[in-house]
Amino acid sequence: MTTNKMLPRKRFIPVPDRSLKQIFFSASGRLTESAALDFREPLMHKFFLPLGLAVLACQLSFAQDARHSPDAPESVLPHTQQRINYTLPPPDIKAGGASLSLEQAIARAFRSNPELAAAGREVEAVTASIQQAAARPNPEISTLLEDTRKENRTTTVQLNQAIELGGKRHARITAAEKARDAAQVDLLAKRADLQAAVVAAYFAVLEGQENLQLLQSSLQLAQRASAITAKRVASGKVAPIEETKARVAEAGIRVELQQAQGTLDIERRRLAATWGAGAPDFTAVDGEINALPALPDLVALQARLPNAPGFVRARIEVERRQAMLRLERSRRIPDVTVSIGSKRAEEIGRNQMIVGLSIPLPLFDRNQGNVLEALRRTDKARDEQRSAELRISGELANAYQRLQLAQQQAAALQWEILPAAQQTYDITTKGFELGKFSFLEVLDAQRVLFQAKSQALRALAETHRAATEIERVVGTSPSTDSPQ
Repeated sequence: MTTNKMLPRKRFIPVPDRSLKQIFFSASGRLTESAALDFREPLMHKFFLPLGLAVLACQLSFAQDARHSPDAPESVLPHTQQRINYTLPPPDIKAGGASLSLEQAIARAFRSNPELAAAGREVEAVTASIQQAAARPNPEISTLLEDTRKENRTTTVQLNQAIELGGKRHARITAAEKARDAAQVDLLAKRADLQAAVVAAYFAVLEGQENLQLLQSSLQLAQRASAITAKRVASGKVAPIEETKARVAEAGIRVELQQAQGTLDIERRRLAATWGAGAPDFTAVDGEINALPALPDLVALQARLPNAPGFVRARIEVERRQAMLRLERSRRIPDVTVSIGSKRAEEIGRNQMIVGLSIPLPLFDRNQGNVLEALRRTDKARDEQRSAELRISGELANAYQRLQLAQQQAAALQWEILPAAQQTYDITTKGFELGKFSFLEVLDAQRVLFQAKSQALRALAETHRAATEIERVVGTSPSTDSPQ
């Protein structure tokens, strides 16, 4: 019959009148004893006391080694955290119900986005695996009872300690650190993606606001044209059909205005969703869409690519796979188990010291399959690294070209097309009032002006989207200048 009892760790008080279960313990906190053995005999205290002292010395040695080991997790964690900063910014003041700035939107997304919070939890979880990787094997204590008769009984108590060879512990810690680094870079990449999504949604709302204002201005122009046409019909200068055309054009702009309001509401909800809100608590966003991002130097951007989140993530994945390969290679070397104990023979009344050493023979299982798998996965990580570098370089080139074209279009629309369209509309409207132009010519000039303004607005929004894409890929923020 065997009973198990949980005992506190790292306690050893060898008092002569205490039983064996108060003296001996294992690293797992479990103790196995025989019910037929009388532990209150004074002779047995002399028998087990040296073994208990050996257990205590072994535990203290492991504790000191864990504290002073150069590859312990306490000395590893700060090193990587200095290289990769994944600390979120402090919470910003909650935006009011009237308007929202871009800085407030980004801060709220960093603080409340659920996907970003999950990535942060993953970093914490992987960091905890370093502590587990640094743990050493637990010692084992075993009791063997031969013969149930007391006068012929032989009792053996033995302590076994596995000793890892081949640098397994260091390889485990390194692999866990690389996994932690990969999780941190994933968090940085998610932050960059989230910031790009917030900026894109923010400027989509800003574009919707500008488009709504543009349609409101167009509606005012259409109402003015309808009023002028009604006066000319009343004076008999034009046919009533001209007033009908003006009213139809005005009604069409009203429909577009309603559609623009619905689109703006959708974009506002999409922006609020970036920080996990079901409905927006703001009515408008503050910003100047005419402030064009400056066109950065392409060579300087390409020089920053090695530090881009995508490049770093692919590089760390290769390092992590190499660490896993070293770990699997270290497991080819078998571990040694050292045994020390004492054997009590009641028949002859003597105690015998037991010292043993066991080594597995790697005849059949030399971990060759796991080593080959780790080697192939390392090669795969290198191929994926090259693929990621090509893909990210292409994304940067495309975003840079988009920004360049959008800036050229915005400049041409703002300084050439829009002034000409506005001047044409003003002249046509004035001439229509004087009876020199027909209403169809006024409608045509109004349509050209509205299209030019819409194109300019889309070009301005495209410049901000392209600049945001560059920021996401490279991890830097392009400067913002006023249009020249």
